[in-house]
Amino acid sequence: MFQSTPAQAADAAVESHIALRKLHPLVQLQHDRTWFHELQERLSRNGSWDNWTLYQLAMEAEQAKAINSFEQLRCLGSLPDLEPLPHQISTAQKVLHSMGGRAILADEVGLGKTIEAGLILKEYLIKGLVKRALILVPASLVLQWVRELNQKFGIAAVAQKRAHTWGYDIVVASIDTAKREPHKDTILETDYDMIIIDEAHKLKNKKTTNYQFAVQLRKKYCLLLTATPIQNDLDELYNLINLLKPGQLGGQSEFSANYVVDKRLPKNEDQLQEALSSVMIRNRRGDGGISFTRRIVKNIPLQLSEEEKQLYDAVTSFVKERYEESEGLLANMLSLVTLQREVCSSRDAVFLTLVNMFKKTEEQSPLRPKIWELVEKIRGIKANTKAEKALELIKDMNEKVIIFTEYRATQEYLLQFFREHNMIAVPYRGGMNRGKKDWMMDLFRGRAQVLIATEAGGEGINLQFCHHMINFDLPWNPMRVEQRIGRVHRLGQTEDVKIYNLCTLGTIEEYIVSLLHEKINLFELVIGELDHILERFDKGEAIEQQLAKALLESKSNEDFIEQFNKLGSSLHQVRDEVCKENDAGAPLDLTSWQSTTE
Repeated sequence: MFQSTPAQAADAAVESHIALRKLHPLVQLQHDRTWFHELQERLSRNGSWDNWTLYQLAMEAEQAKAINSFEQLRCLGSLPDLEPLPHQISTAQKVLHSMGGRAILADEVGLGKTIEAGLILKEYLIKGLVKRALILVPASLVLQWVRELNQKFGIAAVAQKRAHTWGYDIVVASIDTAKREPHKDTILETDYDMIIIDEAHKLKNKKTTNYQFAVQLRKKYCLLLTATPIQNDLDELYNLINLLKPGQLGGQSEFSANYVVDKRLPKNEDQLQEALSSVMIRNRRGDGGISFTRRIVKNIPLQLSEEEKQLYDAVTSFVKERYEESEGLLANMLSLVTLQREVCSSRDAVFLTLVNMFKKTEEQSPLRPKIWELVEKIRGIKANTKAEKALELIKDMNEKVIIFTEYRATQEYLLQFFREHNMIAVPYRGGMNRGKKDWMMDLFRGRAQVLIATEAGGEGINLQFCHHMINFDLPWNPMRVEQRIGRVHRLGQTEDVKIYNLCTLGTIEEYIVSLLHEKINLFELVIGELDHILERFDKGEAIEQQLAKALLESKSNEDFIEQFNKLGSSLHQVRDEVCKENDAGAPLDLTSWQSTTE
């Protein structure tokens, strides 16, 4: 036991004051002259030895600076409004202590990659290893990132709005803004301690301006956040890793020779996984300790009205004729089938497509009258079976609900339809600027009962305050369905999530619901299994192309059903194989790279 001298006690008190400022930066403790003068006065009054209170203060200062373990995260004691989950803490520790602050955070949708990145940034700030940081995200997520960093981590981040904003220490900006002049020059001339890039799969192609911009950024630490590090090609993964640690996987030709059989089929998987483990972490929802509320799925079959069914049949005939005339060219396949899918969504969606097609067709073309005949059929449709059912469901729920549609015209129709029925609904789509998107989200949290979102709403935004979702129309890619669900069914959701799939009978939509619900069992899967299934299945053509080909090349409805059942059986078989391997603990392709909960 020792007794501190007045000078030591004063120094200790100042140290404690500084430590508190570091641990709680949001409190914004200012230099309190009154406090300091009072301390000086007490020291002179007490003579050569100080009292017990200041001795305790000195001890607290030492304890605040003490680190009990090298693995300990000091930031955990200074989070204003957050209790990180074990897998998030473990991820942050691995990035900080094993990966040198450069990593791809590849957790599945909804597991909190933003939280993990915030923990890492906070820890570096507290330790004084990071002062300047740049966070590049999609425009729609800028203010969401700023809010989370401020409220959950006490990090004084600012959203980039004007040229002078780049001078702040922690800046969150749209990558599209950052890569343009004059902002680009300012950024590339700055030495950043840390760069964080959200939705980093958008950098996958090294020929794009996004990638070329990112590779020039000067940084000490770097985090890339993406739930889909591979989408179409193993080269995409190579490009992302080269952003973090150039040469980690050798040169491009060396990587291909060592690890690639086909663009989506790896070889030497054990060696590849070992190489990836030093730069990538992927947590899966099926890992232990990560719990979610239930999904309750209801498929709602709907019988089209006579007028709607006639339009669908007429469009189907038109599409098949055009496909045969094009001699089965793949480039035309998906765009043709889109017409059928639009009919299943709304008359407005297919109307716009047909009118645009009519305008682009030469006046003398025999195709023009056929297109206009379809337009005339649309004029005879006075109601929308799906919209009426959606209204009925929403009234029964009497709670907030998000509706997803693939088509902007359907979104506009639904906004008007709900308005006519005295229901407050707001839109959310990709074409909106950042301010309007945030305004729509605030309206949905407050006054509006319904948010109608296009696919822009399926990426990045958090909607845990809502637990009802209607798929007005379904994408053909199961991962896009999963991304939609991930907006509401994610960490922080306290209610069971109810999902309603509207499905028109006697159309392609009926088969898509069957494929997703019965053949893949999408909605009951441990979610991490879905990407494994699709990776194995999509060795040749993507599932959308296989569906389109089956639809267009079938000579009759029976022929299509036969081809569809073969496709469904193949998917079902792959699903069973993946589930068995998962139960047995076998490696699951490349998505089991490194789980922090192992």
